[in-house]
Amino acid sequence: MKIAKDSVVSMDYELRLADDEVIDSSSGGEFSFLVGHENIVPGLESELLGMGVGDKKDVQVQPLLGYGTRDESKVIAVPRNVLPADFQIEIGLPLELEDEKGETFPVWIAGVNGDDVVLDGNHPLADEVLNFSVSITEVREASATEIAHGHVHGAHGHDHGDDHSGHDHSGHSGHSH
Repeated sequence: MKIAKDSVVSMDYELRLADDEVIDSSSGGEFSFLVGHENIVPGLESELLGMGVGDKKDVQVQPLLGYGTRDESKVIAVPRNVLPADFQIEIGLPLELEDEKGETFPVWIAGVNGDDVVLDGNHPLADEVLNFSVSITEVREASATEIAHGHVHGAHGHDHGDDHSGHDHSGHSGHSH
């Protein structure tokens, strides 16, 4: 079976930045995603279409098809006291904020400025060229439930009993990441 929309792909990958530093990887076919449902960055997903088990490929993804370009208007400072008193501020920690419409969006703690915590709505890999080396380990048809939910269930996918953490840099978008 070849990779197409609504197929589940398991793969090994290595992600390097321009300086050749490996910042993320998987092995043993432990990373799985549902094609066509924004589970990974579009620049990688489009390059995997038509591949099959055993195929390998190096893919370079430019920022617009990866994590986007930086937008300084997405950097905001909020008073420290709006966060829970026992909240541990950790640079790079992802959070989800809710807008006035009730929609959530991801931000990352970028720093502390006096009594304010600086939050950045840009993904930490915004502006980065992403260099993936991938090896396809499994391709299967998605179940109706997986398609309805928009993500993989089971061994290497999403488990509704977990805490939604543990997502990696391979491009999980709104669902996590």
